[in-house]
Amino acid sequence: MAASSPAATVGSELPPEPGGSGGPGEGADEERELLLARLVPASRLKEAVGASLASLCLGPFGGAQRLGTLVDCLVLNYRLRQGPGRGRGRERGAEGPLRCCGCGRFLGEPVTVPCGHTYCRRCLRRELRARCRRCRDWLLPAGGTSTAPAPLRTSVVLNRLAEKWFPGECERARAGTRLEELLTQGRFREALGAVNQALRADSSDLMLRIYRAESYVGLQEYKTAIEDLNFVISKMPNWPEVYFQKGRVLQDSGFVGDALQLFLQCLALDEDFLPAKLKVEKILCDVLSPEKLGESLKESAWNSAHIRNKPFILGPEVTASYCNLQLCPPQSLGGSDVLEPVSGGLNRAQSAHALNSTKDLAKEDGLKRVSSEPLLSGQGKGALLKRKLSFSEQDTVVCEDGRNKHKKQGESTKRDMTLAYGTIPGDLIDVSDFECSLCMRLFFEPVTTPCGHTFCKGCLERCLDHAPQCPLCKESLKEYLASRKYSITELLEELIMKYLSDELFERKRIHAEETAEHSNLTKNVPMFVCTMAYPTVPCPLHVFEPRYRLMIRRSMETGTKQFGMCISDSQNGFADYGCMLQIRNVHFLPDGRSVVDTIGGKRFRVLRRGMKDGYCTADIEYLEDVKVADEELKKLRELHNFVYNQACSWFQNLRNKFRTQILQHFGPMPDREENIQAMPNGPAWCWWLLAVLPVDPRYQLSVLSMMSLKDRLIKIQHILTYFSRDQSK
Repeated sequence: MAASSPAATVGSELPPEPGGSGGPGEGADEERELLLARLVPASRLKEAVGASLASLCLGPFGGAQRLGTLVDCLVLNYRLRQGPGRGRGRERGAEGPLRCCGCGRFLGEPVTVPCGHTYCRRCLRRELRARCRRCRDWLLPAGGTSTAPAPLRTSVVLNRLAEKWFPGECERARAGTRLEELLTQGRFREALGAVNQALRADSSDLMLRIYRAESYVGLQEYKTAIEDLNFVISKMPNWPEVYFQKGRVLQDSGFVGDALQLFLQCLALDEDFLPAKLKVEKILCDVLSPEKLGESLKESAWNSAHIRNKPFILGPEVTASYCNLQLCPPQSLGGSDVLEPVSGGLNRAQSAHALNSTKDLAKEDGLKRVSSEPLLSGQGKGALLKRKLSFSEQDTVVCEDGRNKHKKQGESTKRDMTLAYGTIPGDLIDVSDFECSLCMRLFFEPVTTPCGHTFCKGCLERCLDHAPQCPLCKESLKEYLASRKYSITELLEELIMKYLSDELFERKRIHAEETAEHSNLTKNVPMFVCTMAYPTVPCPLHVFEPRYRLMIRRSMETGTKQFGMCISDSQNGFADYGCMLQIRNVHFLPDGRSVVDTIGGKRFRVLRRGMKDGYCTADIEYLEDVKVADEELKKLRELHNFVYNQACSWFQNLRNKFRTQILQHFGPMPDREENIQAMPNGPAWCWWLLAVLPVDPRYQLSVLSMMSLKDRLIKIQHILTYFSRDQSK
């Protein structure tokens, strides 16, 4: 049984910054961060980089993670230089009903994250972003921590729909998973053969080209990898991942400056693309480290008058051949002046080198760093510079040897780029696929648990009232319950609205009727059978029984925030009289229990008793004091003043220990009211006094049921006289 208890408050403490606090460099770090932060709103990129260099005199940077402010400034500046409409964008991916929030492609192996949005498993498995692209909430699974994330579980309902509606696309997603496993294991030659075989069957699958590019990188065939990535960029220019992949290829080849621009392009499209941000931070940390700057800081290009008078660009000059790589238009770079190299940092642009010398160069001195197309042969360079068509104006087919062969615009390929999963046949849409396994009705406010199962929000909450585990697989949901973040699975709700609108309308109508029934404050009013409650007197409750968890939740959801409180009765279950309680605040504990702060409202009499989902209900009528006038009112005021003074005297004569406990739990005694008949329940101090007096609950109940203020005052006078006599002894 739930019992009353004082309200509790649970606080939380934020974890300290990485690196600890209180060290000798703490003030310098704060000053450096403030210095950089001031530069972000104005997008003053040059000054931001200069400030980061100047701040080196304050002490060494605390690692790449401390450069987040500078990275944000770089991305903002990069986006502004691209001009309106070229910053953030969404890729032209899947146009069908099952679309990943991350990559925009088909939702293969769907995983619903805690915020309610759904991603393909590939986007989450590769940790391509730290925040949701829709709502910017953290993507950390609800069941894990930053050090040990919970395993990614496929959404059972959405995966079943995907398998039923688009089996071919699901098979492609599984094939992609197998390719990723090969790449992870370092079996690049085997992965390349599998990709080429798949591309011969479907040359329009851009994801296969991403995998093939990774295979080529593993085999150190960088030029071919770049060709595949350029083709993907030409088809989906707003896909952040392809810029990241291309940047990785260039970085692995030694072209750090060009790689940095591609990482910034990726972040300009998706500022929460975590791997790209980490790459930029690492590059900047290497460039700005005191060990590599050394004495060259004084003579660096940042202090050069020539550079100060020119528009600032990041990285080496972009040549005509590099523009063919579809990175960004030349006008977006802000000029053609090149920064002189900083010791240990980004090198000046050089001309392209022969592809057939790549392996020798790698063995001898490492790959040379250039800003134009890397690792091209002399013949390849000439062909590239003579081209009139960019990669965006070409199409590509796969030859027998697995290489790309470009075809001019207008020539046909095996398949059109339009994806084949835009519509769903009507005979495949079945309402039974959208039914909650608990209530066996159409999903209403569907939520997906970390284990991948989906239920109506109300159904899941009722199950968690009894046990913190999944109703189907019995997996522990303790952390999910503690977070109390039951976010609606938006994709599933959208599918229901689109394909089952009539059924959803009927489901909403039934839910509205049920809510109206729970909102009635005279018929089937929920009853909390526990303790005595009085008008205007606080009544904190500790709620732990499942039936009362449900009752409190319904009172909150309906908006009434009220329920009745009665003491138990051996014959009828609960007493004939009680008091309504108004919920002021609910504090949920991690295990589902709650501390509910309530205050007494109207008194009532029970007319009829009932039961609803385990808790008691009643039809009630409210009680009000009978008002008097003239001579009776004059005598009533005299009695009221006398009893009030008697009550004050009794309270002041209590021992300090008892008086302090009463003040902490119930607060101070209410003041005397001028109009004693203004409130339907009479003066508030009477109820406060009844609550603190150590009187049998049955006697208190008889006073609560009185509709005459005069009779109530006489009863209180008798009680005070009895206790005052004990005090005198």
